[in-house]
Amino acid sequence: MVFELTSILAMQGITKIYPNGLIANRDVDFMVEKGEIHALIGENGAGKTTLMKILFGAEQPERGTVHLRGEPINFSGPMEAIKAGIGMVYQHFMLVESMTVAENVVLGLEPCKWGLINIEEAQRRTLEISKQYNLNVDPKARIMDLSIGQKQKVEILKVLYRKAEILILDEPTAVLTPQETRELFVQLKEMKEKGITVIFISHKLKEIVELCDRLTVLRRGESVARASVAGITESEISKLMLGQEVQLGVEKESAKPGAPSLRVKNLIVRNDEGRNAVNDISFGVRNGEILGIAGVEGNGQTELAMAISGLTKYAAGIVEIAGKDIRGASVRGIRELGFSHIPEDRMTYGACAFAGVYENLISDRYYKKGYSKYGLLQSNHINSEGDELISGYYIKCRSGREPVLSLSGGNIQKVVVARECSAVPGVLLANQPTRGIDVMAAGFVRRKLIAMRDTGAAILLISADIDEVLEVSDSIIVMQNGKIAAYFSDATQATAEILGEYMLGLKTQTTEEIRRVFHE
Repeated sequence: MVFELTSILAMQGITKIYPNGLIANRDVDFMVEKGEIHALIGENGAGKTTLMKILFGAEQPERGTVHLRGEPINFSGPMEAIKAGIGMVYQHFMLVESMTVAENVVLGLEPCKWGLINIEEAQRRTLEISKQYNLNVDPKARIMDLSIGQKQKVEILKVLYRKAEILILDEPTAVLTPQETRELFVQLKEMKEKGITVIFISHKLKEIVELCDRLTVLRRGESVARASVAGITESEISKLMLGQEVQLGVEKESAKPGAPSLRVKNLIVRNDEGRNAVNDISFGVRNGEILGIAGVEGNGQTELAMAISGLTKYAAGIVEIAGKDIRGASVRGIRELGFSHIPEDRMTYGACAFAGVYENLISDRYYKKGYSKYGLLQSNHINSEGDELISGYYIKCRSGREPVLSLSGGNIQKVVVARECSAVPGVLLANQPTRGIDVMAAGFVRRKLIAMRDTGAAILLISADIDEVLEVSDSIIVMQNGKIAAYFSDATQATAEILGEYMLGLKTQTTEEIRRVFHE
C-alpha cells in the first residue's frame, strides 16, 4: 500500500505481538486524510483497538512507523499524543459525575487566577468551544444531571479543549437514541468542515455508509482493504470484514406465546443514592415470546436486571419465576427454577477472566451429577461437553483450557451465551447480549435467542441497540426514568423514531395502554 506522507496520519507496517504470543497487528497500513471521517472496521479481535492504542501512545509496536503531519512520531504515552493533537473518546465515558461540565472539560488544564482555578474563565472557554462546534451543553450543569447524549458531547469538548485535530471515536452511538445519533452526525460533519479529522470505530454498518468518507478494514490483525464509502453497500462492507458473504438480518416466524413464566409486580429497586431507579413497574414475559426493553442507559434497566437475577435486593414488589416468588432466594436458587442470565458486564458477572474456557462453560453446573462425583470434577465429561459448545457456538480459541482473558470480546460473549443457553432455561434474561461484538457474532447471538424462543423459552431482552430490539423482539417495553413509558404488544408496530420519542420522554402512553404488558 503506497502512502502519501502529506496525509495528516500515516501508519505503515505496524506489528504488535503480545507476550502470550498473540499477534494483534501484522504489518498494518492505515492512512487518514485531513478533514475526513474515516471508518476503522473489523470483527472482534481484528486488531482495531490495539492499532488505536499504538497511535495514542498506550502501546508500543514491535515494528512499523507512524507519521503525523508528515513527521515521524513515537509517543511514549497518551499525554504526548494529546499534546500532539490526538484525542480519544472511549465507549465508556470518563467523567466526574459530581462536577460541572466546565470543570470536567478543563480538568488537568485549568485556567488559574491568583493561584486559584478561574471557574468563570473555564465556563467561558467551554461555552466558546461548544458554540464553535455546535455542541450545545450548559457549562454550569452537573454531569449527573445530563443525558447520555449530553455526556458524550462533554467528552468531545474535553478533547477539543485540548486542541485535538484528530478525534478517535470508539463505538460512539452504542447508547444513543436515533435522535441523538442524528444530532451527533450533524456535529461530526460540522467538525469535519472545520478541519477536524475523525476516526470512527463502529460495528453499525449503516452508520458507516451514512457518515464516513472512507474506510479501512482489518481482518485477523491485518489491513485487507481501503475504500471510498460512496456507493458501497452494507453487504459489501461485511464481506470485506469477514472475507465471505454474511446474512446481516435475522429471520423469524411469528411468536406463539403461552402463559407468563416471568412476572414482575409493582417492583421498586433503589440505586446507590437511595433513589428509586426502578419505580413501581409491572410486566410479564410469556413462554415462546421475546419481550424487548428499550431505553437510554441509566433509566433503570441495569437495576431491574440485577433484581430479577438475584444480584441485588429490591425494596418492594414481587418477582416470580415459574410461579415462584424469588424474594430472598440465592442466585443458585433462582437458577434452579430454570433461569439463565446473560449479564450486561460480561467480565464482572459473566466470566472468570483467568479461568479456562471449559471452566467458564460449566461454572453454573459444576456441582451437578455428571460434572462432579465425590467432590471431584469429571474432566472427561466436562471437556467433551465443552468441545461441543466451542464447536456449536463457533468460539475461537486455541483450546478449551485457554484463559478466557486471552479471547476477543466477541468470543468471550459467545462463551457466556453458550453456557446460559445450553442450560435450556425456561426464562432467559439477555442484557446487552451483543454489545461491542461484530456483525457476524451479533447475528449468531440474535438467531440463538430466536431459536430458544421457538422452543418455548420466555426471553427478556434488554438492549441499548434500538435496531436489535426491533429486529429480535415480539413485543417491546420502553423504560424512561425508572418507569414503563410505552408498551407495544406487536413489535412490528414500532419504529426507531417512535421508540426514541418515548426513550427521551417526549411521549408517554396512558396507564391503561401500559398495563396490558402484565397479561392479567
